[in-house]
Amino acid sequence: MAHEIRALDAHSIAQVNSLIEQDPVRHCLLAARLEQSKQSRFRPSYPDLLGYFDDGKLESLLMTGANIVPVNTSLIARQEFAAVLERSGRRSSSIVGPAEEVLDLWSKVSDSWGPAREVRANQPVLAMRSNSLKAIDDDVRYSNLSDLEELIPACIAMFTEEVGISPTVNGGGNAYRNRISELVSGRRSFVKYLGTELVFKAEVGTVGAGVAQIQGVWVKPEHRGRGISVPAMAAVVKLIMADLAPVASLYVNDYNEVAINAYQSVGFEHVDTFATVLFS
Repeated sequence: MAHEIRALDAHSIAQVNSLIEQDPVRHCLLAARLEQSKQSRFRPSYPDLLGYFDDGKLESLLMTGANIVPVNTSLIARQEFAAVLERSGRRSSSIVGPAEEVLDLWSKVSDSWGPAREVRANQPVLAMRSNSLKAIDDDVRYSNLSDLEELIPACIAMFTEEVGISPTVNGGGNAYRNRISELVSGRRSFVKYLGTELVFKAEVGTVGAGVAQIQGVWVKPEHRGRGISVPAMAAVVKLIMADLAPVASLYVNDYNEVAINAYQSVGFEHVDTFATVLFS
């Protein structure tokens, strides 16, 4: 059977929905990418989406760009995608997605791409499809632009703690601030204050195929262990399901047992496992 690797076009993009529908939680990043294209004023193009076609049928896909994301990739497809990535060289900050696909793809390009800064091989993916049974913190609200002076430092602190490098390095401060401002303006950012002190925040980084993927969950260090996170996350889930999507999801590092226990207490269930390869 003939197979080929090529960028998706307006004709082949119609086949992507069948991949997304197989597992919307797993593929919400891809779904969000397509929905973003639909909102564009210009004719959609997909140079960042590489498809693996077998006799003209789309079997697998690779999202390229800031992050490499494998979608429904078989062993053969990953071999083909790896050859493309080796020729182009590393231009991305991470490889992220289903653990078995990410780790196999990384094993095929690691020699040519050089060492990773970190490999996180086991990241439970959690999801909820109904509101939490826990008490909800009514003080959690959507953030607004007046929160930015407190919110930006909190986002930087959380990102640095989670990823191991500040998002402001190499002149990235303005771009990062703009990204957070976009999330705030899009009603995808949530905050809680005690008086004038910001003590909790979270964002929805991606919405696609009826799934909102939560990121950046943070409790101010001196307030951790005081029971803030569970009712605050219950409130975030309630707002998401009322306004954004019927499913809330997130993924977390397996070693962060405190966070996993908190999410499970809210009502999140383990539905998948991701892995992330981080580069400097």
